[in-house]
Amino acid sequence: MGSLDTNPAAAFAAFGDGAGFQPLNPEDVRSYLHKSVDFIYDYYKTVESLPVLPGVEPGYLLRLLQSAPPSSSAPFDIAMKELKEAVVPGMTHWASPNFFAFFPSTNSAAALAGELIASAMNTVGFTWQASPAATEMEVLALDWLAQLLRLPTSFMNRTSAGRGTGGGVILGTTSEAMLVTLVAARDAALRRTGSEGVAGITRLTVYAADQTHSTFFKACRLAGFDPANIRSIPTGAETDYGLDPAKLLEIMQADVDAGLVPTYICATVGTTSSNAVDPVGAVADVAAMFNAWVHVDAAYAGSACICPEFRHHLNGVERIDSISLSPHKWLMTCLDCTCLWVRDTHRMTDSLETNPEYLKNHASESGTVTDLKDMQVGVGRRFRGLKLWMVMRTYGAAKLQEHIRSDVSMAKMFEESVRADDRFEVVVPRNFALVCFRIKPQNCMTEEDADEANRELMERLNQTGKAYLAHTVVGGKFVLRYKFVILPEVF
Repeated sequence: MGSLDTNPAAAFAAFGDGAGFQPLNPEDVRSYLHKSVDFIYDYYKTVESLPVLPGVEPGYLLRLLQSAPPSSSAPFDIAMKELKEAVVPGMTHWASPNFFAFFPSTNSAAALAGELIASAMNTVGFTWQASPAATEMEVLALDWLAQLLRLPTSFMNRTSAGRGTGGGVILGTTSEAMLVTLVAARDAALRRTGSEGVAGITRLTVYAADQTHSTFFKACRLAGFDPANIRSIPTGAETDYGLDPAKLLEIMQADVDAGLVPTYICATVGTTSSNAVDPVGAVADVAAMFNAWVHVDAAYAGSACICPEFRHHLNGVERIDSISLSPHKWLMTCLDCTCLWVRDTHRMTDSLETNPEYLKNHASESGTVTDLKDMQVGVGRRFRGLKLWMVMRTYGAAKLQEHIRSDVSMAKMFEESVRADDRFEVVVPRNFALVCFRIKPQNCMTEEDADEANRELMERLNQTGKAYLAHTVVGGKFVLRYKFVILPEVF
């Protein structure tokens, strides 16, 4: 057996001359990253001229790249050549200024730099001790954004008086934010009703408008809720497709009368289909009657609330339990970055905490630090806080507000153009930077004819490669969704 005092460098040298496989050779790192940055520069310079939707068929890539993994090494330039020749032509270019589908996938030079540096550091900050700076940077970035949104101090990790009762965590997607809050609400309801274990879960009910993102209903099933107890509440034009608090109250009371336990309500600020806004304060008032958890999904439109003229959409937020927002959608921070704030972190950690022996340490046991592993499904986590902090630190609130306002201004101009054309109609009022419109039935045209005409218009436009937009169905009508985002110069 070797000595514990053996010099590590000498020990490694015993296996060879030190010139073997060196995946982090400093010169290679510099060379590969320089070439990658040049590729990114060229990509952003030319992306507007590329077809937004690729003209490829399923399985195309397997025909262009070798099907078996290489057994020997190859120059990095080979991989870059195949990237340009095989991968780029098959990409849907979300970075294109002609991409009007779904929601924005915004980015910025500051976010790219933050993502690159975080990847290089490759930290796994499951506990504060595992990476103090990564944890505290995430906490700081979340508190900064909470201040921009004018969230109550009860949602912040740190307040002027010291550590608060609430706090936040950066997750990958809104789906994760919904899942972890559903689990916390489920467990709180089970404790409140005196259930032994999960025996009472069949009595728990959850609520959301029918415009709520489909991921909510998926998360409910993952959290163990009986599908029969998931209430999708119909909406209509009379509320601009937002959740009607009176309907919500009626349905929740009926559930109580039937012996069920209202547990969780998901309200949305800016629904996927039409950007409808559920009345946060009124929903919170109804929830309080039943002691139900209220979560606000503000994934896209929440970013607009850093502008004072949009902040009213969050009125009543001080009475909810949790809120999530995705800066990767509209706040110039690349995927993935979903911010979740909760008013009482203990209600989350009580359900999600893990404390294996190998992670125990004095800092965690002192109760003075935040271990972010206890506010998510997994244990390992990326250093997402760096890119969000770099975006806010580099651009500041004024530039971020300017970015939001310019997108809204463009959408407003387009909406006015649509309203001025007798062939089209705006189907729902525009709240932010999404316009929902369609060819309207005229003369002998039926609603079915109009649906087909709109589908054909969308398909023809998308086939040109000059633009890409998506559709939805609102009030039984096939509707075109035109989302605006003005992409700033990256370099």
